[in-house]
Amino acid sequence: MNSLKGKIVLSLLLLVSFITATAQVKNDEVLMTIAGKPVKVGEFMNIYQKNNVKGESIDKKSLDEYLDLFINFKLKVRQAEELGLDTVSSFRNELNGYRDQLAKPYFTDEATLNHLIQEAYERGKTELRASHIFFRLKPEPTPEDTLAAYNKAMSVREKLLKGESFEALATEFSEDPSAKDREANQQHPFLKGNHGDLGFFAVFDMVYPFENGAYNTEVGKVSDLVHTEYGYHLIKVTARRPALGKVTVAHIFMGIPKTATSEDSARVHKRIDSVYQRLVNGGNFEELVKANSEDKGSAAKGGVLPAFGVNRMVPEFVDAIYSLNNVGDYTKPILTPYGWHIVKLIEKKTTKTLDEEKAELKQKVIKDSRGNQTRAVVLARIRKDYPVTDNQEALKDFYKVVTDSIFFGKWQASQAKDLTKVLCKVGNMSFLQKDFADFLATNQHKQDKMKIDYYVNKQYAEFVDESLLKWENSQLESKYPEFKALMTEYRDGILLFDLTDQKVWSKAVKDTVGLKDFYQKNKNNYMWENRLDASIYTVKDAKIVQKVKNFIQSGLSDTDLLKEINGDTLKILTIETAKFSHKENKVIDTIAWVPGMSHDIVSNGTTVFVNVRKVLKPEVKELHEARGLITADYQNFLEKEWILSLRAKYPVEVKRDVLAKIK
Repeated sequence: MNSLKGKIVLSLLLLVSFITATAQVKNDEVLMTIAGKPVKVGEFMNIYQKNNVKGESIDKKSLDEYLDLFINFKLKVRQAEELGLDTVSSFRNELNGYRDQLAKPYFTDEATLNHLIQEAYERGKTELRASHIFFRLKPEPTPEDTLAAYNKAMSVREKLLKGESFEALATEFSEDPSAKDREANQQHPFLKGNHGDLGFFAVFDMVYPFENGAYNTEVGKVSDLVHTEYGYHLIKVTARRPALGKVTVAHIFMGIPKTATSEDSARVHKRIDSVYQRLVNGGNFEELVKANSEDKGSAAKGGVLPAFGVNRMVPEFVDAIYSLNNVGDYTKPILTPYGWHIVKLIEKKTTKTLDEEKAELKQKVIKDSRGNQTRAVVLARIRKDYPVTDNQEALKDFYKVVTDSIFFGKWQASQAKDLTKVLCKVGNMSFLQKDFADFLATNQHKQDKMKIDYYVNKQYAEFVDESLLKWENSQLESKYPEFKALMTEYRDGILLFDLTDQKVWSKAVKDTVGLKDFYQKNKNNYMWENRLDASIYTVKDAKIVQKVKNFIQSGLSDTDLLKEINGDTLKILTIETAKFSHKENKVIDTIAWVPGMSHDIVSNGTTVFVNVRKVLKPEVKELHEARGLITADYQNFLEKEWILSLRAKYPVEVKRDVLAKIK
């Protein structure tokens, strides 16, 4: 609805909306028929009330006036339908686009969504440091794989509960490669293991189940077993503190090679200390960056790094930043696994209120895996309204026709062409084996192999969920009267826009013959009042004012006068020539409306005077002089003529007895 058309459609829809009818008359009573099509009280009253102040008593005059507007609206829509505008693909696509947007709230549980937004906001105030022991699962694990990983994780947890070292167990058992030392090879130098330490992180930095496990665990404690899409985790929270948020810093960096000796390291340490002392003694940070920093990417920018959160840097670097309170503060030299740094604070973003962050948090929640919780709540509600009836025997047929080719993204739905049974029912809608075959073919992708029956069952569960959502989507109009009403409004509004554009707006612009004819018949409605044919002279040098007047009196043209006074470059004299009306120009309104030279108006060294050539009497405006106003009046004329033709073409019958009840 951001387009001009969308705005106009919305304005047209001010004629069409919904509320509850009065107690004296029933909503389902027929109030009128328009072109043989009944219009019920509920539709008309809801439309009428939406366009009037809520709670106002019904005024007989305003109701009669609105009745005429409503009839005109419906007549236009009726003609649009008769012309087939509702069957045009562009119309269907536009309406479907609106429907998709209007349907979204019905597939989102607002209470769950708001809870997740609030939770994310509160967690965003705190950052954690944690370690984990990781037990990997394949992307599509079999039940046997899952059980094996679970048992292994639980055995390690038992060791933890007996007091064994978390770091030692992480080094021994974790399947996160970063936990262990990694010897140098062609791909990388020697890498020291982190013993499970993940550093600092905050909300949205980890997958949601892991985040939950960490934020729900006390400092120094180990979590219960946490299951994520990657496997199982045992999490130990080692620190919790107020969130640093997004920061921008600059740094001076001196690296320590992986093969460096202790003497090499000492030399680098001595160099960074020397640079630090120069800073303390008043040295310029940016100049010291250019002369000393080995981070070539940031050195050209004064050492400035892109803004980041706590999870983007190693803990030693983050800890140093945490101690900086004011913009411009810098750290003492700090050592990280990469080398020595001096870090300067450029910007630290302050915490915003929930209202300020809500829109951004909402988008993050929806895109994040935690957003699936709202979908789950909606699906549970739909299942309650429309229980699913499964045909398990029909599902087992797929165990035979689905092959390993599906794990390479090459399975064809045609391999299930002989399967024609009903697979499941949702409400009154039946889904066939063919529907599931198409679903499998559409959603396949390259992945690890697994047992066919396990894969089919897993995909079927997703297929049923999508079928439930599809069924619910098909029922929105019948299940929710307000949705049906809104869709009717959008439908009629788009039709009205398209046809009005054809009959009135574009026609008035393109029909030059009709516009000229309309102008000739009504040109006395477009009159100029008294005007002055005059020129306004603005002179910035008081010494040449009389010289300018002499040239004017000699009959020199304004064009030649400008050349004579200004030459090619100066702007001493400016001239405004026109036919001026009252209240159009302040200078014109201050002088006497008589031919000749006006008095001088002097301000801040600038002199302004007017040469009145003629006082013009009222006269008819030419078409080009009032085209905008004439076009608007022609549009009104076309619309009135159009409505008269519609009233003559389509019968309208208002049931006066029903209308009387409303009044």
